[in-house]
Amino acid sequence: MAGKLYGVGVGPGDPGLLTLKAIQVMEACDVIAAPGKEPENTVAYQIASSACPAIQKKGILGIHMPMTKDKERLKKSHADGARILEEYLDQGRTVAFLTLGDPTVYSTYIYLHNIVKEAGYETEIVSGVTSFCAAAARLEMDIASKAQQIHIIPASYQIEEALLLPGTKVLMKAGGKLPEVKEVLKHHPAEVTMVENCGMEQERIYYGAEQIPEDAGYYTLLFVKEEGEPL
Repeated sequence: MAGKLYGVGVGPGDPGLLTLKAIQVMEACDVIAAPGKEPENTVAYQIASSACPAIQKKGILGIHMPMTKDKERLKKSHADGARILEEYLDQGRTVAFLTLGDPTVYSTYIYLHNIVKEAGYETEIVSGVTSFCAAAARLEMDIASKAQQIHIIPASYQIEEALLLPGTKVLMKAGGKLPEVKEVLKHHPAEVTMVENCGMEQERIYYGAEQIPEDAGYYTLLFVKEEGEPL
């Protein structure tokens, strides 16, 4: 009988934000998988092992996931990763694949999940705390209230039109595009707050577009609210 694949969200950085269900699944699984050639060095594994030391005694599987927008390379890496997972599932082993935040929000894992699921294997997603919810809690601010809208926007693409949407804009995946994002925000009438590495030792918070550093890390998000709205 084939094993089962779990996509486990480990939250944004603070091990204390792992859910009880995530810990239970990791403790019960035979194999812990994480993105990267050296999975034990990934942020996701380090977060999970801090909250659940039991996984340090389990088999660990690294799935290489290249950071690229090349469609053909991505398609191949997803197929290769899914095939590796299926080899373990065919042995009757349960696999917990760790992913930062929540597996359903801009997660590379979801592509592997869909391939494995469509191949007929049993799968399940274990929700994790999203980075924008954790960052809002850290700032003690509401993301939206009453009839306000919320828009989750990948900042690595064109954002000018998205910034015209009403309500709160959450800019994720800014990464190397931060200088361009900063320049756009400097000319946009809005209240901007940026959180870098939320819940991690290197956490930093910046208020206002002018204060945004141009060399922030990958784990960076921004809240953009219309002027006059409470932060």
